[in-house]
Parts: sequence; C-alpha cells; structure tokens
Amino acid sequence: MTTERPSGEEYRARVLDADHELLARLRGDPCIEIVDAVGAQQRTLAGLLPPPALTDEPTRWAYYPWRRAVVAVVGPRAFRRARLDRNRNLISAADQDRLVALRVGVVGLSVGHAVAYTAAAQGVCGSLRLADFDDLELTNLNRVPATVFDLGVNKAVIAARRIAELDPYLDVDVMTSGLTAQTLDEFLDGVDILVEECDALDMKVRVRQAARARRLPVLMATSDRGLVDIERFDLTPDRPILHGLLGDADADTLAGLGAAEKIPFVLRLIDAGHLSARGAASLLEIGHTLATWPQLAGDVWVGAGAVAEAIRRIGLGEPLASGRTRVDLGAALDDLEDPVAQAVSSPQPQFEPEPPAHTSTQGPAESIAAAAIRAPSGGNVQPWRVDVSDDAVTVALAPEHSATMDVAFRASAVAVGAALFNARVAAAAHGVLGQATVSEGSDVPLCAVLTLGSDRPTDLAQLYQPMLDRETNRHRGSGAPLDPRTADELTAAAAAHRGRLALLEDPEQIRACARILGAADRIRYLTPKLHAEMMKELRWPGDPSPDTGIDVRSLELNPGHWALADILRRSDVMAELSAWSGGGALGADTQARITSSSALAVVIVRGRALADYVRGGSAMEAVWVMAQQKGVAVQPISPVFLYAHDDAELAELSPSYVDELGALQREFIDLVGMDADESPVLVLRLFDGPNPSVRSRRRPLHAGATAAACAKDLP
Repeated sequence: MTTERPSGEEYRARVLDADHELLARLRGDPCIEIVDAVGAQQRTLAGLLPPPALTDEPTRWAYYPWRRAVVAVVGPRAFRRARLDRNRNLISAADQDRLVALRVGVVGLSVGHAVAYTAAAQGVCGSLRLADFDDLELTNLNRVPATVFDLGVNKAVIAARRIAELDPYLDVDVMTSGLTAQTLDEFLDGVDILVEECDALDMKVRVRQAARARRLPVLMATSDRGLVDIERFDLTPDRPILHGLLGDADADTLAGLGAAEKIPFVLRLIDAGHLSARGAASLLEIGHTLATWPQLAGDVWVGAGAVAEAIRRIGLGEPLASGRTRVDLGAALDDLEDPVAQAVSSPQPQFEPEPPAHTSTQGPAESIAAAAIRAPSGGNVQPWRVDVSDDAVTVALAPEHSATMDVAFRASAVAVGAALFNARVAAAAHGVLGQATVSEGSDVPLCAVLTLGSDRPTDLAQLYQPMLDRETNRHRGSGAPLDPRTADELTAAAAAHRGRLALLEDPEQIRACARILGAADRIRYLTPKLHAEMMKELRWPGDPSPDTGIDVRSLELNPGHWALADILRRSDVMAELSAWSGGGALGADTQARITSSSALAVVIVRGRALADYVRGGSAMEAVWVMAQQKGVAVQPISPVFLYAHDDAELAELSPSYVDELGALQREFIDLVGMDADESPVLVLRLFDGPNPSVRSRRRPLHAGATAAACAKDLP
C-alpha cells in the first residue's frame, strides 16, 4: 500500500525571509491578507524576565495557503522563548531545550487532535508525525477544535494546520492514508513516543507490536473519566501489549471479528465497571438510541493533558511506570473538601456472624424435609421454614424473605407448593405418604403440613431421584423443536396436580413472548427497588451468604456479558437510563435466551387465593421434574407483572412504569390464552443445552416452633 502524504502547502506554514521573492508576489495579491503584529511580539519579548538576548533575530513571514494569509512573526528562537514563557517553572527553560529534540507520533486525530495540539502548545516535543485516513464530519465538532470550514478535510491535515497556526516553526509531518501493516515502519521511523488513539482493535495491536519491537513507549487516553494507559516498552519490551487485557487475541483474529464479537475486548479495554454512570448507560444504548460511543470535549482535553504530562516525563527521563490510571474530574468535584469543616469518620459496618450449620440424623422425616428445601423459589430466597415432628413435616411461609415482586406472598406460595410436592415425592419413596393440608392464617400467612402415613404410590415414588436432580439451567438453546410426546407428558403432569400448561411452541409465539418478557426485564432493571433486590439476590465469590441467592456462575454469561455485569449492577447507571427513557439493551439477553428455546411452558392455575398458588407451585414442580426426566433443560422466568392482579399492584411494583407493565401483562395474557379466573404461576423456558455450571445451594433446616404456630391456624 502506498503512503499518502499531502503536499506541505496543505498543512504547513511556509516561513519566508523579508526579501523572499514569493513574499513580494503575495504582498501584491489583493486576495492575500497581510497580518503584521510583529511589533507587539517584540514588545512581549522585551518584557520577559530575565530579558532574552534574542531581539536581533530578523522578522519572518509565515504564509498559510489554506487561509490565503501571511503573518509576520519574530524569529524561531525568539518565538519559542516568548510562546513558552508561561510554562516556566512548571516546565523549566532547560527542560524545554531538552524536549525540543523529542519526536512524537500520533495515530487517530479525533482524540489525537487534542493530544497533538496540547503537546505542541506545552512545547513538550520538537516535531510531530500525524496519521489518520478519516475526514472531519459534523458530529466530530463537539470535541475536535475545528470549524465548519474544515468539514470534509482530512483530520490529520486539520490538526497539522491548527498546530502550524499555533507555531509556524514546529515541524509537523502528515500521513493521510492512516496506518496499515505495510506503512507502520515508515510512520515509526524516527519517532520517540507513540500516542495511539485509533478505533480499530487490530490496529491497536499492530501498532503496539511494532512499537514494542522498536522499544517505543505507547500512550493512550480514553475520554470517559480520564482513563490513561501507559506502556513503557522502552523500559520493559517483554511486557504484554495493552497490559494483557486482550488475552491471547492477535491482530489477525481481531480484524476478523464481527462487531458483537469485539464487545468483550472493547469492554476490557475501557474498564467498563468503572465508567461514569452516563458513559456506561450510553454504552448500553449504542445501536438502540445512539449510533456510536459519545465523547465530550472536556473529557478529551483532560485526557490530552494527562498524555502531554506523560510525554514530558518520558522526554525528561522522570519516573513513569507502565499501567493505567484515571484523571476523573467528575469524581474530584464530587469529593470537594471544606478546609474549615471538621472531618467526621464513619463507623465501620458490623456483620452478623453466620449461623452454625444444622446437623440431621436423616430419618424418613428429615429426608422429607431435606427434599422440601430443594424446591425452587424466586431468586432462591427460600421463603419458608421447614420443621420436622414425629408425625409431620411442616412448610410455613416466612414473610421476612419476601421481596417486592412477591406480590401478596403469591411467589412465596408457589415456592411452598413446590416444596410440598417435593415432600410428597420423598414421603412416597420412603413409604410414609399421608395427607397434605394447606391453610392460611394470621400468625403465619400460609402453612402446608404433610402428615406422615403409610402410602407408597409408585407414580410419585419413582420421581424421588429426578426430583433431587432438578436444577435451573440458564444456558442458551438451539431452538430445536420440543418432542410432541414430551409436550403431552408435560401437559399431563400439570393436569395431574390440578394445574394447566400452556405451551408456546411456534417460533412466532416464542419471539412475541421473548419481546414481552425482555421488556419486563428492562423495567425490572430501571425500577430502583426492583433493581436493588435483583442485585441482592446475586452471589459473587466470597459472598458471606452463599446458601441463598443465585450464584453468578449459574448465569452462564459469555465474556461480553461478564464485562457488562459490573455496569448492570450499578444503580447510578440504571438511574441515567431511566431518566433517558432508555435501557433497550437491558432485556436483550433475556430476549435472546427465550428466542433460543424449544418452547415456553406457562403453568396456570384456576383461582387467585394463596392456596391456589400453592397448588400451582406443585404443578409447576411436577412439570419441571418431568421435563428434566425427558432430557429437557429448564429455566424459570418470572416477569415483573406475573403476580400482580390489578393496576394498583402494578403501581406498587413499579410506579414509573405502571402503564407499560399493564400493557405487557395484557399482551402476555392474550398470547398465552388465559381465562379471567386463571392465574399464571411461572414461565418455564424449555430447551436443549449443556449441564449448568453450578447448582444452587440451600440454607440448613431451621429448628423452631413453626409447626405449633401453623397448627393454631389449621381449620
């Protein structure tokens, strides 16, 4: 590939002596503007302290063809001395004399424009080499210090022109072809420091590989919250490029990736978990309400200042390690200190010690109770107390574990119903199945009591091991159709426990439901209390309460989503998205997972009382266990609106999104085909996929007087 170098007249000032023939012609051209303020420059020079002995330099004339103007300037040494006088002593005169020998290369002249101009203005280099293939667009003018006269002009040329108008003596070279693998060596020849601000991931790698081979330091500024990268290949040429953040990915691999495949690498580079709230929220809007990554001029110039300081340190041999840092002005302004106020220290939080584990002798009743607590529950909160007596196992709803989406304890009632199903299966397997009763009361909202007897029904007993093996699987599926015989058996399993199963198997229906549930998930993220409770459910490594909640490994996140997780956890990001009426990407993962399903099984029960939801929970657990027996993976999905009966309850869930939730709920009911007296219990996503990474854990059995409390409320 041929290197494109524009004519010097496109971006260089031509410095002329007073008797130059060209100057005489220019003076005679009525279209050329003549600017002569050299007298003011000389007076400025004369007023410097100490007075410089440079007043004998003859006047020069700088011709700017693109401006059709000629400007009178003092000589090169006098010009530099006066222009950089205000640097002293932040940068000493001796330091300036050393830095003038430094040649800096800048690749990418959007952010790079600010860097190049700042380096030139501070005098931390004596020459610049600029490369960019792109032309200026109107959207660049929010941060690139150009004008409407520059639209359509190459960005490197614009930067060079501006620097020439700052200092006509500064040596600037321009490559308008940008950089390629073939032109890298030519660009880097003679460069002492490289500033890389290009967009292409593969070129970021190639540039650093070439710089490392030449032992050149590489600097980069990312505008959000002032992220700055320093890579001192001049000191440690064996260090990994980009601090190893790209792993083993090479330039050729990165060049071949699609936009979605590049996301994990981009998120690692920009340190997504520490982006500003608005920057992180904007990241989620790209491709939805934003065409590309937003940047602000102020942030760009902060980064430019940091890079210019790094250039100065390297040029002067001052200490500067490899690594990355943030020059975060927003955070600094948030942390203002009043020099008069007294500092007040906050007490250290105190954490409750973990309760000791309960040890069981695992007789039949204990085995039944152990099976009961293996039941699923929303967020794995396990909203129950399970107690064992000589003749009964009691599962009581525990209100203290309820959350906002557990409207009127309906989700908890479903969990109690699933636990009761497990208990009945275990009792049948042990030959001690007796009568089950469910009651609602005042002291305890809901109780399910399984009295031990002597029955051993085969249909339940044979589900014992499958019931214990039941697990949540959040992998994506292939979308392969559900076997018709399996569909019939799942429908029969729900009916056997007085529930109804609505199976959505048509791809169009699945996509429609995916859109509804994805939109509901977006609302869950954007509603502060729902978001806080959702994040509270997650269990990260080292969490002090690993026996409840959802282990993050079970989310089966791909690298891109792992990188996004730190953003999704942040309430400030969600607040920004909510304020913008944005966040369309928040339900995208849910929508994609659902779309990859073989079918969606909506468990439905007739009635709206808690006892009806208990019955529905048993039907749901029966369907889930049966599905896994047939080799079908299952993921439960609870949209925000699932347990709300009216607009008032929807408003309690999410006051800001009540209308949208109501519309989604109506769409869901119509799609599923529910009667007015029916209630949805849970949505089960059915698919074929690998085994889950981890199983959810359970709290140990509680000892207590729950059974006695329930007994008082039994009819």
